[in-house]
Amino acid sequence: MIPTDYLERVYAGFLGMNIGIRLGAPVEATIWSYDRIRNTYGDIHAYVKDYIHFAADDDANGPYYFLRALKDDAVDREPCPQDVGRAWLNYAREGVGMFWWGGYGRSTEHTAYLNLKAGVPAPQSGSIAQNGKTIAEQIGGQIFIDTWGLISPCDPAAAARRAAVSASVSHDGEGLEGARFIAACIALAFSMQDIGRIVEEALKQVGPESTYRRVAEAVIAFHRAHPEDFRACRQMLEEDFGYDKYPGVCHIIPNAGVCVLSMLYGEGDFARTVEIATMCGWDTDCNAGNVGTVLGVMCGIDSIPDRYRKPINDLLVLSGIAGSLNILDIPSYAKELALLGYRMSGEEAPAALRDSFHEEETFFDFELPGSTHGFHVSDPFTTALRHTDELAFRGHGALSILVDRVGRFEGGRVYYKPFFRRADFSDERYSPVFSPRAYAGQQVSFQLYLDQWEGSQPVLVAPYVRLSMSGKILDLGYRPLCRGQWQEISFTIPDTEGEPVDEVGFLYEGNCKDRTLGRILLDEFRIYGKADYRIELARQKTEFGCLTPFSQNHGAWTMESGRLHAMSCDTAQCFTGQYFTRDVKLTVPVQPEHGEGHTLAVRAQGAMRGYYAGFGKPGKAVIFKQDFGLSVLAECDFDWHCGRNYQLTVTAQGNCITLFADGKALLSAQDEAFAYGMVGLVRVGMGRTLYGDLQVKAL
Repeated sequence: MIPTDYLERVYAGFLGMNIGIRLGAPVEATIWSYDRIRNTYGDIHAYVKDYIHFAADDDANGPYYFLRALKDDAVDREPCPQDVGRAWLNYAREGVGMFWWGGYGRSTEHTAYLNLKAGVPAPQSGSIAQNGKTIAEQIGGQIFIDTWGLISPCDPAAAARRAAVSASVSHDGEGLEGARFIAACIALAFSMQDIGRIVEEALKQVGPESTYRRVAEAVIAFHRAHPEDFRACRQMLEEDFGYDKYPGVCHIIPNAGVCVLSMLYGEGDFARTVEIATMCGWDTDCNAGNVGTVLGVMCGIDSIPDRYRKPINDLLVLSGIAGSLNILDIPSYAKELALLGYRMSGEEAPAALRDSFHEEETFFDFELPGSTHGFHVSDPFTTALRHTDELAFRGHGALSILVDRVGRFEGGRVYYKPFFRRADFSDERYSPVFSPRAYAGQQVSFQLYLDQWEGSQPVLVAPYVRLSMSGKILDLGYRPLCRGQWQEISFTIPDTEGEPVDEVGFLYEGNCKDRTLGRILLDEFRIYGKADYRIELARQKTEFGCLTPFSQNHGAWTMESGRLHAMSCDTAQCFTGQYFTRDVKLTVPVQPEHGEGHTLAVRAQGAMRGYYAGFGKPGKAVIFKQDFGLSVLAECDFDWHCGRNYQLTVTAQGNCITLFADGKALLSAQDEAFAYGMVGLVRVGMGRTLYGDLQVKAL
């Protein structure tokens, strides 16, 4: 039976995972040893490094993207290894982001990916027989599986089974034992409040003769004899189960010991547990992330201190191939996970949960305790954000914006970021790429409430968007807020002059000679509706190795005189747009330069799913279907020539894909495989193509 507070515990667990990852990432091996961490930071009680925003991390990528097997293939059944393997191939940009691309036979994940790409099916792709014991038993078996535990509440056997299925794509042997153990701990944490019991019960899912069981039991025995000193236990691990005894880059067994150690010596305290996991060294972000999930679920949201929670700000950045999916709102994702948990358990989700999750739009209701949904302020000196449950437009949660002594004509911005740039990050961990989650033509609405304590005139507000490249503010006009009542603000995002939008929110301004003090409450924030926008290539920048706002996979993509030059020896992709765009019209000037396969993409759901339409072989127009292999849906004669510019248009309406050249319909195809996806530019085969500005219109 799923607990009544399931959603909140999922939220706490997923937050806990990302807090642990952020805490441990700056001191991750191999450069940072146990002694260096201890000598440099001593007893850790807070983040050791501040970030503008924390960039993508492999330990967060895997739990999100590999679980999408339940959205793509295993939609009405239990997943099998090949379902998850297909997610690996579909959502990764080969060689960039997602996980560590350390070389075949060295990086477990890189090895498994290349096996899958070569046609080796899962679980053979991760097996000892295929890759050898060393590669199969590295730490990745347990670091990518937290979400399988979160969707299996109170059912450790199901959690262990699902996690092992997922981990078997890349791991085997002790690697699978780690997957079973961590997922079982997470599942048990929904119904148990004793961390010692959770550990012991979870070990029932682990093979009795496994080394994993042996290291866990050694830590349990040491803790019973010496419960006061985690560092003495860490020394025991070094001596009996250290890296010197297990080959490879990052073996699971020493890190398994750290996970059990930190949970036992943390004594059920969330903060102390992730701190100990970090201070113990080895794979710090992996270990702190895993135990952060367990303790987040067990202890609940109130157990997570503000010093760890506030910098996260409900934002997770990923580095898959889908740029809009790489901007993840944690409360919304907690709802998605909870819905999957109800589905996998065979129980009906509460209507309130179903109604509050909108996969195809941005919707923030601030109902989860403490949630901020990633909102920002331009001036934190005069403006402060916090969650409130004192007053809400609907439900019981809202975002409280403190406006502190603002004079006439003074003010600031309160906004959601639907797009990120390189300057928004302190580092380039795992090379994230982004496509906006807000576009011209879409609707924005939200509710505001003015609780003004001082000041003779009400605060003025103006809805706005900001253009990312120029920094230009497009405001829709100021209006006074009504004191003591909810007021709806709604507008259509105007033409963005070919630039991405990187802020959506409202401007506020004082309106009286005496200074204004009070609160503005924000609730029911939505970005929805049909987009109609242009991407002007000359305005874009190359960041994270890609031209904004695209996600590029294979090939060489460079700007030449305001056009995008693409060169490839095989299929090369350049995607953008909202992942859940359904009916759409994409128009792009296309100039074949050499070779074949000059196409546009619609309803692309990753590297291995979507439709491509344009010029195929010489003298042919073609519509391809990419479904883990290209097939031709339709083809006709068309005498296209290299060096000539064509205006290509592709539409997707219902189950019909249609290709136009210079306004003339060339051919159509019927197919029902993909109902939504990104748009983009795709080269199929060897050749070169020049692409012009993109015009995208949702139909």
